[in-house]
Amino acid sequence: MITIKSNREIELMKHAGHINYLTHLEVKKHLKPGITTKELNDIAHKFILANDCTPSFLNYEGYPASICISVNDEVVHGIPSKRKIKDGDVVSIDIGVCYKGYHSDSANTYIVGKSTKEITDLVENTKKALYEGLSVIKDGIKISEIGDKIEKFAIANNLGVVRELVGHGVGTSVHEDPDVPNYYTKSQTKLRSGMVIAVEPMLNLGTEDIYMEDDEWTIKTDDGLPSAHFEHTVLVTDTGYVILTE
Repeated sequence: MITIKSNREIELMKHAGHINYLTHLEVKKHLKPGITTKELNDIAHKFILANDCTPSFLNYEGYPASICISVNDEVVHGIPSKRKIKDGDVVSIDIGVCYKGYHSDSANTYIVGKSTKEITDLVENTKKALYEGLSVIKDGIKISEIGDKIEKFAIANNLGVVRELVGHGVGTSVHEDPDVPNYYTKSQTKLRSGMVIAVEPMLNLGTEDIYMEDDEWTIKTDDGLPSAHFEHTVLVTDTGYVILTE
C-alpha cells in the first residue's frame, strides 16, 4: 500500500534523514586503507545510537549488521567483516536510520586512494544517474519516468543497469510500496505530493548480470567488474522534491 505522509511524519523522516547524512560523514572520515569493514560498521552503529536513533538494517529480515558495505564487484548488501579496505577499492556504503519509528535510506560510493579513469567515471556517472532520476520527480508523474531517465543516462555511458533490485517507498518500514525501478517499465503508478521514496541506481562497469553469494545477502556482478550505488530518500512535492538525506 502506498502512503501519503502527514506533516508530523515528514518532520520525523527529515530528522532520520539528517542523522543518516551525518552518519555518512562520520563513516567517510574513517574510510582509508587498513580499516576493516566491521570497524566502519561499528563506527556507524555507535554514531546512530548516540543521536537517539536506531540502525534500520540491523536484524531487518535477518541482516546481521547495522550498515551495508559493498566493495568492488559487490553491488549491494555486503556484510561488514574483518576484511580490510585497500588502496584503490570501490566502496559502497548503504545506511538506514530510524527515528521514532520512521526511516531514511541513503547510499554513497567512494574510491579509496587512486584508481583508473574508467572506475572514476563509473562512480561519477552513477551519482549523476541518481540526479537524472530525481530531476523529473513531482506530483503526478509516472514512476516509470524516473527509471527511464536513469536507464537512458546509464546506457549513454556504457554502464550496466541492475534490474533485479529497485528503489522503493520509505516510511514506518525501510522498504515500502511502491517499487521504483532504475529502468523503464510500463507501470502507470503515479507519484503524489507527500509520498516519500528512495531512488537508488546500481550501475555496473560491465554486465548488468548479478548473483547472490552463499551468505544469502551479498550481491555481486557476474563478470567480477566493479559496481557503484547512490541513493537518496526524497519527499515528493507539488512542483518537485526535497532530499531528506542530504
